[in-house]
Amino acid sequence: MADLFDTVPGPAPESAPRPLADRLRPRALSEVIGQDEVLGPEGPLGVMLASGSLGSLVLWGPPGVGKTTIARLLARETDLHFVQISAIFTGVQELRKVFEAAKHRRANGQGTLLFVDEVHRFNKAQQDGFLPHMEDGTILLVGATTENPSFELNAALLSRAQVLVLKRLGPADLERLAQRAEKDLGRALPLDGPAREALIEMADGDGRALLNLIEQVMAWKVGGKLDRDALATRLMRRAARYDKSGDEHYNLISALHKSVRGSDPDAALYWFNRMLLGGEDPRFLARRLTRMAVEDIGLADPQANAVCLHAWETYERLGSPEGELALAQAVIYLALAPKSNAAYVAQKQAAAAAKKTGSEPPPKHILNAPTKLMDEQGYGAGYAYDHDAPDAFSGQNYFPDGMKRGVYYLPPERGFERDLKKRVEWFAKLRAKRQT
Repeated sequence: MADLFDTVPGPAPESAPRPLADRLRPRALSEVIGQDEVLGPEGPLGVMLASGSLGSLVLWGPPGVGKTTIARLLARETDLHFVQISAIFTGVQELRKVFEAAKHRRANGQGTLLFVDEVHRFNKAQQDGFLPHMEDGTILLVGATTENPSFELNAALLSRAQVLVLKRLGPADLERLAQRAEKDLGRALPLDGPAREALIEMADGDGRALLNLIEQVMAWKVGGKLDRDALATRLMRRAARYDKSGDEHYNLISALHKSVRGSDPDAALYWFNRMLLGGEDPRFLARRLTRMAVEDIGLADPQANAVCLHAWETYERLGSPEGELALAQAVIYLALAPKSNAAYVAQKQAAAAAKKTGSEPPPKHILNAPTKLMDEQGYGAGYAYDHDAPDAFSGQNYFPDGMKRGVYYLPPERGFERDLKKRVEWFAKLRAKRQT
């Protein structure tokens, strides 16, 4: 049966033009740059290959780090037939044909490594369709995804495959790749040192993007070496990778939130601007800043919430980009404000207590008695009006009868909560005195 979905083409004529990224595709796993933690002798793939026990895999990492290349080389190392499909273009009928062809190959003594690009784009039913063929050995699945497998892939599929995390390429990795490209092209890049660094920055950790940029630069007819400004004039900076509904969105908002919580205004501003440059809606950022004010600062600085709300309102009136300055000022204020999650913790503990005690009624002495029947039932009996008590504090019990008094709010010695802590302790002493 013909393998309709095999995407490994036959050898092209020597004269056929080939992109630089294709010419420099590694021919062995040892040539793959930047993934030593996975491919090294002590890495998970290195150990699997050494022991001859390669299992199904999910390769999780950003674009341009070698996911497809590694899958091809694994098939070569293990003498498996390589088949590549994309979840974007493949439906159920096409998958059935792939599995049927793999079964024929298996009957003839040939195993199949099925590489599925963008595997997270398959729905639950399609992902379940792989399971029986993985279990009976018809295919060895290698999936590639840029999204977090924990969120995007079925638990059943994940239980049958090991997730390997591939990291974005660092500057040193990209420099090695650039040197490899120069060797293939037979000449050096026409760039001075700072311009070379700028080119590597433009690739943003993506090896394929770097090779495409190098190919553009090498096609220019220039005399001498270009500096950083000349390079920037000729070459557009690659847009930062950012998916407002994907993993990167949550990673960056987490970085912003934790930088604010960690009282680092510079890091907080950096992540704030990374999100803006990625196209994030400033209103989303305004909402999250307000959440930080109530969750991580709370009553240590009651003004923090107002600062966020005013910044939000200012943005709504000014719009972008001027209104973003108000949000940036809120970021700085929150980062430098005293931190306390005492109110946040107290709210969660009080909510848990309320859920546990169910429908316990308030004590009768704090209930109103608008009818004669309610008065006869003892509603309001014995209520002490606090304004008539010394210090305007009666010390009565306000929890349900029989319920142990809860202590939820424990203010720290930070910011405005220093004063609140003194008040809490003062009322606790008065309460103990009045109740005895």
